[in-house]
Amino acid sequence: MKQLRLKVLAGLFVAAGILSWGATRLWDALGTLPSVPLAAPIVLAVIAVVLTATALSLRARLKAQRERRPDAKGVEPLMAARAVVFGQASALVAALVAGLYGGIGVFLLGSLDIPARRDQALYAGLSVVAGIGVIAAALFLERVCKLPEDDDHDTPGRAPVS
Repeated sequence: MKQLRLKVLAGLFVAAGILSWGATRLWDALGTLPSVPLAAPIVLAVIAVVLTATALSLRARLKAQRERRPDAKGVEPLMAARAVVFGQASALVAALVAGLYGGIGVFLLGSLDIPARRDQALYAGLSVVAGIGVIAAALFLERVCKLPEDDDHDTPGRAPVS
């Protein structure tokens, strides 16, 4: 499984932001704006909390397993792989959603004197922050579940590198 790349996530964020900014300008020209729901930052924050809790739980279980504690509950490799896939998918979607709301928020910065648009800009900004939180939690989860590198070149069954 390939690791998440920050360049890919940043590219998704920027591309979604530019497209949503342009679409919001077009939509505003028609007389209305798409609204940013209050639930958007809340849902993203809940996903970030779930990812962080999963990462902390797996880290504690892996540490107990490495220390060979008698009461250690093992981590099944398939469960760890599923957690990483969930984290990666969440990070990709969060980059898109944060970019979407970021573009809307940037457009709304020009009209903060209107109370309704100020609220929408606040929700959009909170959505971007929560989306970044999801990405950070997903990267942390991926780091927790990463297998140690095989630095030993003299392992049995493996030819030495010359």
